[in-house]
Amino acid sequence: MQLIIFGPPGVGKGTQASLLSKKFNIVHVSTGDILRDAVERKTELGLKAKAIMESGGLVSSDIMAGIVNEVLHSEKLKNGFILDGYPRTVNQAKTLDGILETLPDTTIQIISLTAQDSIIIDRLSNRRLCINCNKIISLHSIVNDDECPECGSKGTLTKRKDDAPEVIQQRLDVYKEKTFPVLSYYENRMDVISVDAAKKIEEVTQDILAKLK
Repeated sequence: MQLIIFGPPGVGKGTQASLLSKKFNIVHVSTGDILRDAVERKTELGLKAKAIMESGGLVSSDIMAGIVNEVLHSEKLKNGFILDGYPRTVNQAKTLDGILETLPDTTIQIISLTAQDSIIIDRLSNRRLCINCNKIISLHSIVNDDECPECGSKGTLTKRKDDAPEVIQQRLDVYKEKTFPVLSYYENRMDVISVDAAKKIEEVTQDILAKLK
């Protein structure tokens, strides 16, 4: 099974991708994770990406495509994968088409998670980062004030700058301008599974499972 999970920041792509990877025994391919892995392993592309990032630049689409290509051809992905965070532009989607054509199984299903901006802003602005265990925690999950429910440490919960409402709105605006057209690109080529991500996590998962082929 080969899946692409698509949607705005904060809609729950990572959460659902993780759950689906366990359900189907497929690899969750997060572009952020594979980029960091390539840098840590000092691959040719990883070293190029590291040099760009250290100079304050953005990793080019060509380098990112090369890293994605290497990962998708990995033996670890023989059972399939769920791609999270790529493609982010129509040009990247076209590049990915070429990569997928070289795989033994060229079938792909697209999952689109949707939610109103107000729901995403509320969700992201009400979460905290534990600087001890690096877990993202919803304020709704915090029983004892300022105590991480994951590791039990106290005084380690902090709000990330990215989770300020004005920053979240800016990220959503960039998504609509740069990334949302990717959805139309796929809708013109295949059936896209659209799921309301404003529901509870388990309900979203069940909706996805019910619609997958």
